[in-house]
Amino acid sequence: MSTSDKTRDLAERLRAAGKEYCLATILRTFESTAARPGDKAVILPNGDIEGFVGGHCVTGAVRRAALACLESGEPKLIRVRPKDEVTGEYDLDGVELHTSMCLSRGTVEIFIEPVKARRLVVCGASPVALAILELVRPLGYRVVVAAAADDLARIPGAAGYIEGFALADLELGNRDAVIVATQGKGDRDALRSALQSGAGYVGMVCSRKKLDGLRSRLLEEAPELAPAFAALHAPAGLDIGAEGPEEIALSVLAEIVAHHRLAGARDTAIVRHMTAA
Repeated sequence: MSTSDKTRDLAERLRAAGKEYCLATILRTFESTAARPGDKAVILPNGDIEGFVGGHCVTGAVRRAALACLESGEPKLIRVRPKDEVTGEYDLDGVELHTSMCLSRGTVEIFIEPVKARRLVVCGASPVALAILELVRPLGYRVVVAAAADDLARIPGAAGYIEGFALADLELGNRDAVIVATQGKGDRDALRSALQSGAGYVGMVCSRKKLDGLRSRLLEEAPELAPAFAALHAPAGLDIGAEGPEEIALSVLAEIVAHHRLAGARDTAIVRHMTAA
């Protein structure tokens, strides 16, 4: 198996496990270079590089660019050129430039793509929860199910399972989502854990009357949850007039996708507004 094949296999294992990384691919080379077009490397969040994209001058540039890509979530093309040919941060065609001290004086172009898996935690085993699990499969989320022990055995196909609703060990972040669809079985425990999870999207499938009751009880127990309640999507789902578990699941997933896809656009609009002010 070639180094590039091993790198692709590693990337697939990391993706399946929900781990974040960058994939660097050599696109073009000029003059004498150790790497060749098609060579690949995986760059881990700690800066480790697995694979082959060239010597020290190139790997240093790839590491710096990859860590920046993981931070921004955006891919980039970089060009590593001899020091005396680098006169600025970007080349004439807009490609980001990096300096090489290598005596071979080769130039390398590398495409760096961040892979940051989004996770969706589904709390509960209600009909809506099961419908969400059916519909989410093509969307690329790494799905984790949190439910009572007697329910987990009848929920196949998830990437991970949690007995109960303790979500802290998942270390969820802004790209992740939690949907509480317990519908009467563990509502309070699931909602409390979801609000404390750190996920960028937290929603609950419920009626407004149930939400009011849960909010009152939980805020009596933990007043510090007030900001999390303010950001809670409940009743969860876009208003499409949904009826039945399948349509409710569709409305919930549409809201989660909209939250993630439009967040960047909202942030950009805010920045532009502040800049123009």
